[in-house]
Amino acid sequence: MSSSVEKIKERLSIADVVSSYVKLEKSGASYKGRCPFHNEKTPSLFISPDRGTYYCFGCGAKGDMFTFVEEFEGLEFKQALVNLAARAGVELVPEKIGERDEKEKLFHAVEQATVFFEGELQKNKAALEYLAGRGLTKETIAEWRIGFAPLDWHSLQNHLAGKKVMDADMLATGLIKRNDSPEAKQKFYDVFRGRIMFPIFDHTGRSVAFSGRILVDDKKSPKYLNSPATVLFNKSEVLYGFDRAKTTIRKLNYSILVEGQMDLIMSHQAGLTNTVASSGTALSETHLRRLQRLSPRIMFAFDSDSAGFAATKRSAELALTIGMEVKVAVLPPGDDPASLVAKNPNHWKHALKVGKHVIDFHLDNILARKLDPRVLSREIKSEVLPSVLDVESKTEQAHFIKTIAEKADLKEEALWDDLKALAKIKKTGATAASPSGGGVIMLASRKQAIERRIVGAILWQEGKKDQVVTSAAIRKRFAEIVGEEEERVLERDVGIEKEKLIFEAEQYYEHSSRFNEEIEELFINMEEEVLKGELIKKMSELHKAELGKDGEMAKKLLTEYVEVTNKLSALKKKHI
Repeated sequence: MSSSVEKIKERLSIADVVSSYVKLEKSGASYKGRCPFHNEKTPSLFISPDRGTYYCFGCGAKGDMFTFVEEFEGLEFKQALVNLAARAGVELVPEKIGERDEKEKLFHAVEQATVFFEGELQKNKAALEYLAGRGLTKETIAEWRIGFAPLDWHSLQNHLAGKKVMDADMLATGLIKRNDSPEAKQKFYDVFRGRIMFPIFDHTGRSVAFSGRILVDDKKSPKYLNSPATVLFNKSEVLYGFDRAKTTIRKLNYSILVEGQMDLIMSHQAGLTNTVASSGTALSETHLRRLQRLSPRIMFAFDSDSAGFAATKRSAELALTIGMEVKVAVLPPGDDPASLVAKNPNHWKHALKVGKHVIDFHLDNILARKLDPRVLSREIKSEVLPSVLDVESKTEQAHFIKTIAEKADLKEEALWDDLKALAKIKKTGATAASPSGGGVIMLASRKQAIERRIVGAILWQEGKKDQVVTSAAIRKRFAEIVGEEEERVLERDVGIEKEKLIFEAEQYYEHSSRFNEEIEELFINMEEEVLKGELIKKMSELHKAELGKDGEMAKKLLTEYVEVTNKLSALKKKHI
C-alpha cells in the first residue's frame, strides 16, 4: 500500500488536491486559501508544494493530501486512498501479508488480538452478563468489537504465535511482557488477563491499542489497564471513538467529550454519535485541536464527583485558550453519562440540553457553596476570572462580567479591575499566587512564543544547504540568552511539533530580505523577556526581605533590582 501512496503523490500535487475543495492563490513558492476546517474571513491555510503539506495558522490543521481528504470528507484512510488513486489513475494492488512493512506487521498483531478477544467474550458468560447489566446491547458489543482476555498467562501469546505473529511484534504492541524471573519456564506472559477488552481505534478505524477493565476485582490489580505507548498508539493524540464521531461532529457542529469507554459507547448507543472519550488519559492540546478542526464547539460531560469537576476545569481552560466555545453538561450527583443512558437515554439528552457555558458552570458551583462575601470574591477572582480572560471576544467578556456581578452581587468596576490585573500578569509572563491559597495560577508567556520562533528558525536553517545565518551561530546566541539547559528542555518539548515550526519559519522568512535583522530583533525581545522575569523575581525576593525585616538583604536586592532595570532600559534602545 505504501508504494501506491508514493505513486499517487508522484502523479498528484497537494495544490491540485486542495484546490479542488478550496480556492487557492499563489503566495511566493506556496499557495494560500481560506481554511475549510474553521470559520475565517482572511486566508490562513498555506500549502507547500515542495514539502507536499498544508498548515493552517488559524486552527492548526496540518498534514498531506491524504489527511486533507480524510478530514474534509470524513473518510477513513483506505477510503481516501481509493478516492485519490482514482484521480491519479493508480491501480491499487492488494498486498500479501509477507510484503507488509514493519508498521503493518504491528497493525496485523493488534487486529489478530482484537479478533481473539472478541471470540473469547462469547465463551465467557460472566463477562457477557456484566456488559448486559451495564445496558449494552448485543449489536453495540459487536459494533465496538468488545472482547475478553482469559484469566491465563499465555493464551493470547499462544494464539498469536499460531497466526504467525512474532514475539517481537507482540512486545512492540504491548500485548505481552518479558518474564525476567530466573525460575520462569516461558520468556513472556500476556499483559491482559481476566479483563473485558475495549479496542482503541485510530482515526481510520484500525485497532491500535486496548483498555482492559478487570471483571473480578482481586483488590490488587488496577481497575483499568491500558496499552503502553507504542509506534501505533500515542495517548496524547488518540481520542476513543473519534473515527466514528468525526462525520457527525462536523454535521452537528459540536462535539461531546466524556471520560471513559462505557460513557462513550452508551452515548453512541443512545444516538449521540458526535461523542468522543479521553479514555482516562489527560486531555491534550493535540486532542482539542483535532476536534476544533471539525467544530469549535465542545460540550464536556465528565463525572459529577470532585475528580470529574477538576478534570472539567483543567480541560475547559485549555479549550478556551485555543478559542473553542466550551459548555459543560449538568449531570445529577452520583451519575455519569453511562448510568444516565442505562436508566433512560432521555435523561442523558436532557443533561446535554441544559448544559451551561463553562464560566456559568463554575460560577454557579461557587455560588452554591454559600460563601462569606470576601471569600466569594477571592474564589471568583482565582477560579472564574481566568476563564473570562481566556475568552477572545471583548463583547463576550463584558457579558460574563455583567452576569458575574449580578449573580454574585459584586460591582462590575471591581471585576474589571481584577480582570485587567490578571491580563497584566499574563502579558508579563509572571505567576500569581492564588488568593484562595490553591497554589499558583500559571499564565501564558510571550517569552514562550519568541522561544518557539527562534527554535523554528534554527530547525529551518539546519535543513537548508545555503544558510542565511548559520544555525550554529543562532544556537550559540540563543544558549547565551536562555542558558544551555533551557535550550535543551525547550527543543525536547517542541520536538513533536518540529514540522510545524519549520513550516512557520519558512512562511515567515523564506522571502524576507531582512532575515538577519529579524533574527536580531527576536534575540533582543528574548533578552527583554528574560530580564523581565529576573525583575519580577527580584521584586518578590525584595518584598519577602522587607517583610522579614532583613535590612541588609533588602539593600542588596534593591541594588540588584536597579541593575536589572538599567539593563532593561539599555536593551530597549537597541530595538531596530
